[in-house]
Amino acid sequence: MTTSGFLTVAPRTEESMAPEIAKAVEALEETGVRYETTAMGTLLEAEEAGTIFDAAQAAHDAVDSDRVVTFLKLDDKRATDAPMDRKVEAVEEELGREPVGGPE
Repeated sequence: MTTSGFLTVAPRTEESMAPEIAKAVEALEETGVRYETTAMGTLLEAEEAGTIFDAAQAAHDAVDSDRVVTFLKLDDKRATDAPMDRKVEAVEEELGREPVGGPE
Protein backbone atom coordinates (compact mmCIF):
# COMPACT_ATOMS: atom_id res chain seq x y z
CA MET A 1 0.00 0.00 0.00
CA THR A 2 1.28 3.48 -0.87
CA THR A 3 -0.24 6.86 -0.12
CA SER A 4 0.91 9.93 -2.00
CA GLY A 5 -0.16 13.48 -1.38
CA PHE A 6 0.21 17.07 -2.42
CA LEU A 7 0.50 19.60 0.39
CA THR A 8 0.37 23.37 0.32
CA VAL A 9 0.84 25.33 3.54
CA ALA A 10 0.55 29.09 3.06
CA PRO A 11 0.86 31.73 5.76
CA ARG A 12 -1.20 34.80 4.97
CA THR A 13 1.41 37.56 4.95
CA GLU A 14 2.50 40.57 2.97
CA GLU A 15 6.13 39.56 3.43
CA SER A 16 8.01 36.64 1.87
CA MET A 17 6.53 33.27 2.79
CA ALA A 18 9.93 31.56 2.49
CA PRO A 19 10.92 31.68 6.19
CA GLU A 20 7.63 30.11 7.28
CA ILE A 21 7.63 27.56 4.46
CA ALA A 22 11.12 26.55 5.55
CA LYS A 23 9.72 25.83 9.02
CA ALA A 24 7.03 23.63 7.44
CA VAL A 25 9.65 21.72 5.43
CA GLU A 26 11.78 21.21 8.55
CA ALA A 27 8.71 19.78 10.29
CA LEU A 28 8.19 17.38 7.36
CA GLU A 29 11.80 16.21 7.67
CA GLU A 30 11.18 15.28 11.28
CA THR A 31 8.19 13.07 10.34
CA GLY A 32 10.26 10.81 8.09
CA VAL A 33 7.88 10.97 5.11
CA ARG A 34 9.37 10.99 1.64
CA TYR A 35 8.85 14.46 0.17
CA GLU A 36 9.78 16.70 -2.72
CA THR A 37 9.31 20.45 -2.45
CA THR A 38 8.18 22.25 -5.62
CA ALA A 39 7.41 25.88 -6.36
CA MET A 40 3.68 25.28 -5.86
CA GLY A 41 3.65 22.81 -2.96
CA THR A 42 5.16 19.61 -1.65
CA LEU A 43 4.73 16.04 -2.84
CA LEU A 44 4.49 13.52 0.00
CA GLU A 45 4.68 9.73 0.08
CA ALA A 46 4.27 7.17 2.88
CA GLU A 47 2.94 3.67 3.41
CA GLU A 48 -0.12 4.80 5.36
CA ALA A 49 -2.56 7.68 4.89
CA GLY A 50 -2.32 8.47 8.60
CA THR A 51 1.38 9.20 8.21
CA ILE A 52 0.58 11.78 5.51
CA PHE A 53 -2.12 13.36 7.71
CA ASP A 54 0.33 13.55 10.63
CA ALA A 55 3.00 15.11 8.40
CA ALA A 56 0.53 17.70 7.06
CA GLN A 57 -0.51 18.56 10.63
CA ALA A 58 3.14 18.97 11.65
CA ALA A 59 3.86 21.26 8.67
CA HIS A 60 0.72 23.30 9.35
CA ASP A 61 1.54 23.68 13.06
CA ALA A 62 5.14 24.72 12.32
CA VAL A 63 4.05 27.88 10.49
CA ASP A 64 3.92 30.94 12.74
CA SER A 65 1.31 33.26 11.30
CA ASP A 66 -2.01 34.82 12.31
CA ARG A 67 -3.64 32.85 9.50
CA VAL A 68 -2.47 29.68 7.73
CA VAL A 69 -4.19 28.12 4.72
CA THR A 70 -3.43 24.42 4.23
CA PHE A 71 -4.50 22.23 1.32
CA LEU A 72 -3.92 18.46 1.24
CA LYS A 73 -4.77 16.16 -1.65
CA LEU A 74 -4.36 12.37 -1.15
CA ASP A 75 -4.10 9.34 -3.39
CA ASP A 76 -4.46 6.29 -1.11
CA LYS A 77 -3.54 3.32 -3.31
CA ARG A 78 -4.71 0.41 -1.17
CA ALA A 79 -4.17 -2.38 -3.69
CA THR A 80 -0.65 -1.53 -4.87
CA ASP A 81 2.77 -0.59 -3.56
CA ALA A 82 3.70 1.44 -6.66
CA PRO A 83 5.50 4.66 -5.69
CA MET A 84 4.28 8.05 -6.88
CA ASP A 85 7.07 8.43 -9.44
CA ARG A 86 5.59 5.42 -11.26
CA LYS A 87 2.76 7.73 -12.39
CA VAL A 88 5.29 10.03 -14.08
CA GLU A 89 7.14 7.08 -15.59
CA ALA A 90 3.89 5.79 -17.12
CA VAL A 91 3.28 9.13 -18.84
CA GLU A 92 6.87 9.29 -20.09
CA GLU A 93 6.50 5.76 -21.50
CA GLU A 94 3.31 6.82 -23.33
CA LEU A 95 5.28 9.70 -24.84
CA GLY A 96 7.99 7.30 -25.95
CA ARG A 97 10.58 8.82 -23.64
CA GLU A 98 12.91 7.34 -21.06
CA PRO A 99 11.47 7.75 -17.56
CA VAL A 100 13.25 10.58 -15.75
CA GLY A 101 12.70 9.19 -12.26
CA GLY A 102 11.63 11.04 -9.16
CA PRO A 103 12.86 12.17 -5.77
CA GLU A 104 15.44 9.96 -4.10
